[in-house]
Amino acid sequence: MKNLIVALFSAIFLFSCSEKQEPQTAKKETSAGSIFTLDSKWQNQDGKELQLKDLKGKNLVVVMIFTSCTTACPILVADMQKIESKIDKNKLKETTMVLVSIDPENDTPEVLKAYAKQRNMDGEPWLFLRSDKESVRELANVLAVKYKKISPIVFSHSNIISVFNKNGEMVSQVEGTVKSEEVAQTVNGLN
Repeated sequence: MKNLIVALFSAIFLFSCSEKQEPQTAKKETSAGSIFTLDSKWQNQDGKELQLKDLKGKNLVVVMIFTSCTTACPILVADMQKIESKIDKNKLKETTMVLVSIDPENDTPEVLKAYAKQRNMDGEPWLFLRSDKESVRELANVLAVKYKKISPIVFSHSNIISVFNKNGEMVSQVEGTVKSEEVAQTVNGLN
């Protein structure tokens, strides 16, 4: 009888532990390392408000720029366009190419929209984002992008392109001269 009671309590204990683990697994959909845990609010080039978690379910290729830049940003934008052209067409449907402004004062939704149109980057898969200074700085820190305002319209900044999977977890980061084929291969290899 004693063995039966011990076995019964062991079974109840094991059953109760396995039930508690299920909800934890369900919560793990967005990991602590995901950019989707950032709760900042953003505006896209159409003035629509969103949060980064609204991008969940798509792979992301992210770069930080400012539209009045005449040195590094045009190169970064060209790199993004090269990467986009080398991503498999089916994979491109699952990917958003995100350009985040480090100059939210000047890069209004209207300015971002005009910039996108001028470079044939309007519409899918392109997304331009702006937010308040604190949110931009928070995202820059997550991306390891350093930037400093030098004058009212000039910034010194890192040249980094980051790739995130559909759960917002960073899978690749390239700094400096970007090898677009390598970045595209990383995106093509994501689920």
